[in-house]
Amino acid sequence: MVRFQRQPPGTAVTRASLVIGGGLVAIAAWAIIGRRPGLAAVFVAASGALLLVGGHRANHGAGGPVDRMLSELLDRAWDGAVLGSIAWIARDALPHIAVGALVAMCASFLSSYVRARGAALSYSVEESHVTRGARYALVAGGLAFGWLGWTVWVAAAVSVIAAIVRTSQVAAEERA
Repeated sequence: MVRFQRQPPGTAVTRASLVIGGGLVAIAAWAIIGRRPGLAAVFVAASGALLLVGGHRANHGAGGPVDRMLSELLDRAWDGAVLGSIAWIARDALPHIAVGALVAMCASFLSSYVRARGAALSYSVEESHVTRGARYALVAGGLAFGWLGWTVWVAAAVSVIAAIVRTSQVAAEERA
């Protein structure tokens, strides 16, 4: 007999926000590859907003473990699809943007890995929606206003700082 576990209140709204945000990520990547930065900026911003709302709800009581996992997975999908698409289209004509997008993507992946690995080892590593929001806003603004030359590098710096902070949190707890 299969028993279904009761879902926390608000799980449907949380999951809908995350899934719709994930769908908009795919449209944003399509717009970036199609070299339509204005349209891409709208979908990058919309997907980022929905992923932030869903992630916040999932981590603060309106979602279960599946929602928290989905939030992390879709944040990685955002990085891969959006920053990967930017790196792809900028690789020949604007290599400094391509490299910045790749550094931002890799640093974000590293930061997420440190958080997940620390949590698996029972360390309390903070999940910050501020760093996610900053990455989303920087890339959306860069696409909207043609500022990708510096916004991807600031997004990369934010992700590197997040990885360093999370690593230092794990190291501090290991010493304690």
